Amino acid sequence: MAGLDQLATASKVGRTTIIRLENGETNPHGSTLELLRRTFAEAGIAFVESNGQGEGVRFSKRPEERERG
Repeated sequence: MAGLDQLATASKVGRTTIIRLENGETNPHGSTLELLRRTFAEAGIAFVESNGQGEGVRFSKRPEERERG
C-alpha cells in the first residue's frame, strides 16, 4: 500500500492509526487530524465545508502546480 505508506511518512501518523481511522475503529485526537489535514493541504487537497451540496474535498492547486510542489 504505497499510498498509505506515503501518507504515514509525510504526516508522521502511524499506518495502524490511519487504518483504524479509516475503518471507524477509533476516535482521533485533534492533533492527529491536524497532522493529516496539513499533509493533504501540502499535497494540494482542500477540505470543503458544507455549501448546500454537502462536504467534500477538492484540489486546491492546478495539476501543473501540484507537479512543481
